[in-house]
Amino acid sequence: MKKNTYRKIKKCTFDKNFPMTRKLVTLAAFFGFVAIILGAFGAHALKEVLTAEQLVSFETGVRYQMYHALFLLLISQLNVLTEKNKRTIGILTTIGIFLFSGSIFLLATQGLSGINSKFLGPVTPVGGLFLIVSWFLTAFYSMKQKNN
Repeated sequence: MKKNTYRKIKKCTFDKNFPMTRKLVTLAAFFGFVAIILGAFGAHALKEVLTAEQLVSFETGVRYQMYHALFLLLISQLNVLTEKNKRTIGILTTIGIFLFSGSIFLLATQGLSGINSKFLGPVTPVGGLFLIVSWFLTAFYSMKQKNN
């Protein structure tokens, strides 16, 4: 009797030897998901209550969050980076997204919440620095790897 060949096909899963791939894809999906929601929220609900300048700032936060969600997805798939490299870049990018985009969201909507969040002004460039360093390290780690 011939064995069922369909049983030999494994489920499509992430390789358990590469846990950072799964984590980075999950983070990328989360940040992308939130960026889409916030973008729609900004384009529809906030359009009526924010000034043009505040709306542009809010959209900048959304745009950079989406850029870096896609960046995390790219990092997860780069074979030239080690798991440790991916972890470092993932942590820096996550901190950068929260500080950069998060502070922009809070600053742009402070009039709605009634909370004075002007103290977050210096946080935005710190978040940007985290994002810049994560891109730099991606290039550095990629160039550092020996050719196979």
